[in-house]
Amino acid sequence: MLVVTVHSVKMSVGFGRCALKSKGTPLSVMAHLKQSIVEVKAEENCLAHALIIAIARIEKDPNYNSYRRGYRIRPVVQKLLKTIYIDLSNGAGIPELVRFQERFREYKIVV
Repeated sequence: MLVVTVHSVKMSVGFGRCALKSKGTPLSVMAHLKQSIVEVKAEENCLAHALIIAIARIEKDPNYNSYRRGYRIRPVVQKLLKTIYIDLSNGAGIPELVRFQERFREYKIVV
């Protein structure tokens, strides 16, 4: 069973600077050091991006590295969102998470 855990969510404040200061090792360093941690640099639909990347990793998808780097992932995300009828243009909440969990029953999404 795949468990996707969201450890850190930060909104940037212009020019890529984070609004929040955090203690410990930055996420970008942890993502570089540990294969189990992936930093998703998507400006929109980041939860969908993270799910696709995590599933590609578990399924040993040959496009995993492309997805992780942000290549070839946009059409896959759009197809997923159309398939499960989710519109993330105004953000997401619990109802959207429930729909993702219903679609990916064989995985456990923890936020």
